[in-house]
Amino acid sequence: MKNDPTSDMQLFVLIARLGSLSAAARAVDLTPPAATKRLATLESRLGVRLLNRTTRSLSLTSEGETYLQHATRILADVKEMEDLVSQGRAMPRGLLRVNATLNFGRSAIAPLVSEFAKRYPEVEVLVEVTDRPVDLVESGFDLAVRFGDLPDKRLSARRIMSNRRFLCASPAYLESHGTPRELADLAAHRCIIHRQNDDAYGIWRFLHRDHSEVVKVHGMLSSNDGDIVLGWALDGHGILIRSEWDLARYLDSGRLRIVLPDFKLPPADLFVYYPERRNLPLRARVFIDFLADHFKAALDSRSGGVREHLAAGTRSRKTRKQAQE
Repeated sequence: MKNDPTSDMQLFVLIARLGSLSAAARAVDLTPPAATKRLATLESRLGVRLLNRTTRSLSLTSEGETYLQHATRILADVKEMEDLVSQGRAMPRGLLRVNATLNFGRSAIAPLVSEFAKRYPEVEVLVEVTDRPVDLVESGFDLAVRFGDLPDKRLSARRIMSNRRFLCASPAYLESHGTPRELADLAAHRCIIHRQNDDAYGIWRFLHRDHSEVVKVHGMLSSNDGDIVLGWALDGHGILIRSEWDLARYLDSGRLRIVLPDFKLPPADLFVYYPERRNLPLRARVFIDFLADHFKAALDSRSGGVREHLAAGTRSRKTRKQAQE
C-alpha cells in the first residue's frame, strides 16, 4: 500500500522544523529506520533529493525548500478544511499551537492556558515562548500573542488589550534628582534603556499637541529584559518607559510615579496574530475570545489606579500653575 501523501508531508515538515530525522520520527511514533525509509520512498517518488544528510547534520536542497513551502501551505489548508467540517461539534478540539514572548508567556499566558484547558479539555495546547517573533506561516503556529504592531503582512490580527505607555520613576529617584517638567529635562536625567529587537538605542519618541518629538536619552543601565529594567527603576536608578499593564500595581503601592504624563508615547497594545485565512479553526477562535475577555476585565481593574494617578498629577500641576500666577 502506498504511503498517504499527507503523512509524508507531515513527516517532512517535522524533519525540516526540528532539524533531526530521529526527533521527527519520535514525534510521529516511528522508528528512525522507518522514518528514513519513508523519506527515501518520498524522494524516489519525486525523483529528487529533498535533504542533504550527513552523520551530524541535515539541510534542505533547493527542491526541499520548494517542497517545504508548498507542503506547509497544503497541510494548513487540509487542517482548515477539517476544522470547517467539524465546526458543528459542541466542543472545540484538536491541537492549538501558540507562540508568546518569554516573560509575558510565562507570567500571563501560561496561567490562562491552564484555565482554558480546564474549560476545553479536548483542545491540546502547545505553548512556545521566544524572545523574537516567529514566522507563523513557516513554523506552523496557529497564533501568536505579542505586544506591538503587525510584524508580517501575511498575518491578520485582533487587538485584545489597549495598553498605554508612560515614563515612570521611583519617588526616591525623583526626590534625589528632581522631577522633569519638559522633554528637554530628560537630557539631565539618568534613563534606563529597554533594548527591544531592532529599536534605535536610547531614542524615545513622543506625541505632544499633535506633533511628534524625538529625544535622545542616556543612562548607565540597559537590558533586553523587561523585568530587569523594571527592577532597576524600582531600585531608584532612573526614568523608564513602561506600559500601564506593568505599572498599575506599583502606582497603587506608591513605588513608582508617572512623569511627564502630557507627552504621549506609542502604545504597547496586545494583539493576537494569526495566518491570514477565511475561517479560523474553532479552537483558535474560542481561545482568542477567552484571552480577550480576560484581558478586558484585568485591564479595567488595573487602569483605575492609573487614571487616579494621572488625575492627581493633573490637579497637582494646576495647583502649581495657579500658585505661579
